[in-house]
Amino acid sequence: MRRRDLLAGLLATTTASALRAAEPNKVYRLAIVSTVADLSESGLYKPLFVELRRLGYVEGENLVVLRFSAEGDTSRYDTTVRDAVSSSPDLIWVSGTSHLLLRVKALVRSIPVVGGMNDPVALGIVSNLARPEGNITGISVDAGIEILGKRLEILLEVVPTASRMGFLGTEVFWNSAGGDAMRAAARNFSVKVVGSPLQGAAQEAEYLRVLDLLQREHADGLLVTDGPQHLAHRDVIVEFAERARLPAIYPYREYVEIGGLMAYAIDRQKLYRQHAHYIDMIFKGAKPSELPIYQVDKYTTIINLKAATTQGTTIPASLVLRADEVIE
Repeated sequence: MRRRDLLAGLLATTTASALRAAEPNKVYRLAIVSTVADLSESGLYKPLFVELRRLGYVEGENLVVLRFSAEGDTSRYDTTVRDAVSSSPDLIWVSGTSHLLLRVKALVRSIPVVGGMNDPVALGIVSNLARPEGNITGISVDAGIEILGKRLEILLEVVPTASRMGFLGTEVFWNSAGGDAMRAAARNFSVKVVGSPLQGAAQEAEYLRVLDLLQREHADGLLVTDGPQHLAHRDVIVEFAERARLPAIYPYREYVEIGGLMAYAIDRQKLYRQHAHYIDMIFKGAKPSELPIYQVDKYTTIINLKAATTQGTTIPASLVLRADEVIE
């Protein structure tokens, strides 16, 4: 089902059940479950809080925000989710990885859940995009895990002679359908995936370990997977790629803005604003089962020519011409 069809269904269902006014004296309890540590209003999720405020939800007034972070440690997922459930929220918002959302699905039955996800049907989060049928809805950030293959294809335009590609992802992702898709894409392009998954609580030292390993294994390029835990360490990743002269492609423009080479990216700010609208509709009475999974189907290619010069990387003119945005 295409995005416009999903939005048509969204409008039809919310007209009947979700457009009542917010209760004037009610204080709403929002639990945020994430893989990153910084859950402040000024951190990575600032666009969410800005949009919630625009919709009338102000923390400290009619909104209580309960923050729960696994801090990049997959072994803490279940405990983090249980702590969130114990806080008696009106809604749980999940940001991080689809695997964290799967843990929420396994442990939460009645509390409404809004989350970001990759391919929700393939991963078993929901069975139907138009009618999720359970207590979970949200936004799919791609039409399928094959988006990794698209990023690899773009990266290979920059390094067409590459035979070894680095893949920066967590151990959970590395061993998931996403990791399988990455390796399948690499085989399709006759390149080898090298490196190691991030282990445990992926802090700066762990990122440097994996990145150093990529350099020792003579990676010709680097593909960084989606995930706010990587975004939280974007300075480390981008600085390493520049120092190692390693061409890299990223999932968000925020990497390119600080000197990353290029991105095939969604609009992350728009994504979080859409999350805020789902939260608003559920606070106003909509059921997650009535809200179709919103599919983000627009990606933009962003190229940083200044970074290319610094790294000594040549970007093909054909790719520059096709790019949606070029930073010079």
